[in-house]
Amino acid sequence: MKHTLGLLAVLAFVVACSPSADVDEPAQDKGGFMQQETDLLAGEVMAVAYSGFRKGQHPDRGAGAKNPSPEEILEDLQILVDHGFGLIRLYDSKENSQTTLELIEERDLPIKVLLGMWLDAEISNHEGCPWLDEPIPDEKLARNRIANVAEIEAGIRLARRFEDIVIAVNVGNEALVEWNDHMVPLDQVIAYVQQVKEAITQPVTVADNYDWWINDGAPLAAVVDFLGVHTYPAWEDKSIDEALAYTIENIEGVHAALPDKPIAILEAGWATTAVEFPERASEENQARHYAELDEWAKASNVTVFFFEAFDEPWKGDPNNADGAEKHWGLFFVDRTPKRVMQ
Repeated sequence: MKHTLGLLAVLAFVVACSPSADVDEPAQDKGGFMQQETDLLAGEVMAVAYSGFRKGQHPDRGAGAKNPSPEEILEDLQILVDHGFGLIRLYDSKENSQTTLELIEERDLPIKVLLGMWLDAEISNHEGCPWLDEPIPDEKLARNRIANVAEIEAGIRLARRFEDIVIAVNVGNEALVEWNDHMVPLDQVIAYVQQVKEAITQPVTVADNYDWWINDGAPLAAVVDFLGVHTYPAWEDKSIDEALAYTIENIEGVHAALPDKPIAILEAGWATTAVEFPERASEENQARHYAELDEWAKASNVTVFFFEAFDEPWKGDPNNADGAEKHWGLFFVDRTPKRVMQ
């Protein structure tokens, strides 16, 4: 009887000290990396990158932009809402982005925004960028510096004006990685980040390749609020069977190098057509990559901006209709859904 009572006492103690089924436990992460739920941007896991340029439309490439109409942008936003997206990424603070923010506000759409501030080249990276055949002229670089200052100021105005919609700001997109065609010196990017942080209340980040963050990102990590990471297994010759593990490896590498800041994946995706890697590009592989990222991100409390919402024909080589840059969308350019969204 004493032994029975002793056993009952031990069992009672174990039950009392065990986590209750009603208590939320941290999600288990397949790769060992896990953040807090509070590290999610706007509480969202799967988000989407959005530009919205349709056939015959394009951003400013030197002779002015040809933007989507407000009606076209509204159609896009409604499609994204209907498919469950509550967070989008905009890449700049120009007219197209302002129109998008105005429509979200006017129509009271349930969408939050990571607002971009695009930075053009301030130094010529013709020796590092495979598609820059010659140096960028000094006159062009000087004009870019003026334009970048204006872009930062415009982004600050939009972040302040739409404070309830803009939940974070991104300064520059792949402007630091060694192969880009619009390179900005690191100390200048840091100066822009500090300028923005002093002017707005939202968190501020910079978007760049995971490898750049691992090897060169420490000075920038010290000033941003979270790390904006890009990771593309398809571009790095990984099969769809390797894609999730490789993505996790990239993110764990960034975390190991820079453990003091939360991470958001600001670009990850899978092209559905690509002459560069035709054996890997397909709607089936895109759907699988999306589903696997979604499952891992939920378990790891990581916001992932899937690249991208819609196919954009203006990107890449105009003479190569099957180039990968044109075919990352979750929807075709005519706005019909690919397999992943069906």
